[in-house]
Amino acid sequence: MALILASASPRRSELLARITPHFTVQASDFDEGAVSAPTPRETALALARGKCLAVAALHPQDLVVGCDTVVECAGQVFGKPRDAADARRMLTALSGADHFVHTGVALAGPGLANAQCFAATTRVRFFPLTDAQIEAYIATPEPYDKAGGYGIQGAAALFCEEIEGDYYNIMGLPVSRLARALAPFLQKEGRFAPQNHE
Repeated sequence: MALILASASPRRSELLARITPHFTVQASDFDEGAVSAPTPRETALALARGKCLAVAALHPQDLVVGCDTVVECAGQVFGKPRDAADARRMLTALSGADHFVHTGVALAGPGLANAQCFAATTRVRFFPLTDAQIEAYIATPEPYDKAGGYGIQGAAALFCEEIEGDYYNIMGLPVSRLARALAPFLQKEGRFAPQNHE
């Protein structure tokens, strides 16, 4: 039974490799526009489940991990910005405010009917940002492939005043929770390979 990550995100691949090096990547062609959910957290779950099941349908004998991350600010969902104006709008809203990063995770494979799902939420507070900081940031490539228009692991680390919850969840994968969800499958396959950190 192979392990497949249903995401083309290099950050998620990097984080999943902390759990096990034994996986392949296949991006999902799931239509995200078809998802409607009552809350941002449920939106992240529905997107993760849809992506997971789309890839699992092509690989019914394998274990598939699907993920999706959304940023919630004042009840609004911030996905990936469409352009500079959209990134500016998001960062202006996040400036000096709390927001929540929700990552939905879904597992599908033999013995898992309709996917096993969970979501992780991390609260983040930004310092107030100046117009010059926002303009300098949106002039870089960094905001445009990330929910909320920022990457915590990049230059936007300078924006963060406070984080409550899993740091890696902000990057797009709640590593410790996923490790626990995957452990029974990886141990059964003899592929659980915790990394030594010295």
